[in-house]
Amino acid sequence: MTSSYIFLTPPGGTRATIDETRTIRDGFTLLGFLFPWPWLLAHRLWLHAAVAFLLQGIGGALMEEPGLWPMGVAIMLGVNLLVGLEGQNFRIRNLAGKGWTEDALIAADTIGIAEQVYFSDQADIAQSDDNTAPDWENKPRPRGPHGHGTALGLFGFDGGR
Repeated sequence: MTSSYIFLTPPGGTRATIDETRTIRDGFTLLGFLFPWPWLLAHRLWLHAAVAFLLQGIGGALMEEPGLWPMGVAIMLGVNLLVGLEGQNFRIRNLAGKGWTEDALIAADTIGIAEQVYFSDQADIAQSDDNTAPDWENKPRPRGPHGHGTALGLFGFDGGR
């Protein structure tokens, strides 16, 4: 099953090494669903963990009251679902707030394949001796009628309609 992996580079640097780059799988996290506030604490999301702990405490207290247990279960399940579904997004936004930049989004079957794809592109850029931008202005234009490209009924790739 293919997942999306987001690559974050540290603040201040344009070239990140393998050790400095953080890779986060964008998707559901089972451990975040099962243990929301400990998972948030493990990823240094202090405020999120405190709110999750508080809400789960309120949910647990409501479950002990007669007639209010459905509301308590709903709060507990809601917190678990929220952290399970959005926990990785919380991590990404926390790092972005600290100056990290989202460098790439790669869809791959495993994290190993995603890292190979990401760092193979980085190696090509690092080995490139040509620091100038390509001269796109002097490239020959394709011949043929405008608007016959595949564009799902919208604007064509060549600028025609």
